Amino acid sequence: MIISAVQMPQNEDINSLLDGHSPDVLIELLKNRVNTIEEKLSFSIEDKMKTDEKPEMNQTPSTGKLDLSNPQLITYINNNIRYRLLGGISLQHLDRMRATLQINLKNGTPLQSLRHTFDLYHSEHLHKFMRSAADQLQVGLQQIQHDMAYLIEKLENDRLARTASNQKQENTKRELTEKQRKAAIDYLSAPDLLKRTCEDIGRSGVIGEKTNRLVMYICFTSRLRQMPLHIISFGASGTGKTYLQEKVAQLIPDEDILEITMISDNALYYVEKDALKHKLILIEDLEGAENVLLTLRELMSKLRISKQVTIKDVNGKMKAGYLQVEGPVCVASTTTKEKIYEDNANRSLLIYRDGSSQQQEAIMDYQRHLSAGLVNETEQNNIKELFKDMQTVLRPLAVRNPYAPKLKIPPQVFKPLRSNAHYLQFIECITFYHQYQRPIKTDPITKQQYIQTTLEDIAYANRLLRDVLLAKADELSGACRRFLEKLKKHLNKQRKSTFFAKYVRNELRMNPNTLKYYLQQLTRYGRITMVGGNRFKTGYEYQIVDEKEYETMKNTMQNALDQVFENIKNQKNSG
Repeated sequence: MIISAVQMPQNEDINSLLDGHSPDVLIELLKNRVNTIEEKLSFSIEDKMKTDEKPEMNQTPSTGKLDLSNPQLITYINNNIRYRLLGGISLQHLDRMRATLQINLKNGTPLQSLRHTFDLYHSEHLHKFMRSAADQLQVGLQQIQHDMAYLIEKLENDRLARTASNQKQENTKRELTEKQRKAAIDYLSAPDLLKRTCEDIGRSGVIGEKTNRLVMYICFTSRLRQMPLHIISFGASGTGKTYLQEKVAQLIPDEDILEITMISDNALYYVEKDALKHKLILIEDLEGAENVLLTLRELMSKLRISKQVTIKDVNGKMKAGYLQVEGPVCVASTTTKEKIYEDNANRSLLIYRDGSSQQQEAIMDYQRHLSAGLVNETEQNNIKELFKDMQTVLRPLAVRNPYAPKLKIPPQVFKPLRSNAHYLQFIECITFYHQYQRPIKTDPITKQQYIQTTLEDIAYANRLLRDVLLAKADELSGACRRFLEKLKKHLNKQRKSTFFAKYVRNELRMNPNTLKYYLQQLTRYGRITMVGGNRFKTGYEYQIVDEKEYETMKNTMQNALDQVFENIKNQKNSG
């Protein structure tokens, strides 16, 4: 609004002017009016605005302190007001920003605190929260609005940056210098590859478990093939059952590993379609992945998982959607409960941790040397990096085993269909690992490039899988078998032919419930029998039925493998 004044002739006012002159005079005077207080009023309004806004402008976000160091507890403090995002912000959905926000006065009482969970992008909820906060904290609404606008903008930028960083990390492939590449290929090309590999795995920090560590490394390497192997490690609680898996996994490039401790039911369906391809999925304990065991079995068997879901289209209408995630993957896990996870165990190679006192003492001795600074950690790290480089230079070559039609697993093995497939795949994995020592051939029809299995590959596979196939042929679980063999040795040492449960518990220092379970299983399968005693006074007295049954089964298994191998070898020599 402009306020102006009309300059009147001397001794005239508006009334006399209209009485004595025509209306045109008034129009002319209005045209020549002068703005008298426009500038003053304008200044006053601007000054008033600056005065009113000055307290708020002094509290602009530029003077606040934003702490993003902990993604699960983001803090922003501006003057005396503190904002905290409990649990952080999800990186999954960029179209929303659901958060649990706490706002209070920095020096206020607990009663002067407001907490609410809502979507920061929901305008109505956000405005309602800001009004409530201003009323409860008795501060200006404009300051809350300024702070929230600043905070949301910073959260957006941080989330976008972290999402881009994660995406870049996921897509990053290990890049080698020419020197690294040559060293990796030279290692893979030299003689006695598996022997050197086993020795160097030990030098990288894996104590003992010579056969198990090499079997596990070959299984981990199989993730690069179209039909990978899977592996489960069994071990008693408290014996470090994840030790071997963690140590061998350090030889695999980090970008190829997905570690799972706990996981929700549908999590695997919502990763990128190719995000799991040729990945090594490490499960610390199968109990933590119980919700996705069925999903994992499908991924292991069918090499992909899929799911029909309901989604909203652009118009907000519900329609059917389809999620599909491609494999193949190699799944490695540990557990103490062999029978509970039998469906997953049937799809995997099974190895049993060495829980002997000698193995535990060797690990503890290594820990003591490590604590004393007597372990060459630089050498260990160099070996780990070399192994990662070797994994990087392995090419996706096909493998053909010309001896496969003549290979047979021992008839004692339970569930021979899957065991036979695992046996053949393991031989192919050994060949695959030797690809820099095998001539590359080309199929004249399909033009596919491939390498061929040798008799040496089969011989090595037979040695490494002897215990695995033996476990597949044994009626007893691995833990129960280890108990029985330990009991046999103890009784022989003590020159006893019978025993009572109380004696065994005291001598072997066992949990009574565990001992009871083992004795029940051994009685059920006819490995021990009751020969005396009674339930209430001394307890039952037991005797081992056949002390040589395990050795007999071992020899039978080994002879069956050796016989098949010798037949193939003789046929090749005679041909």
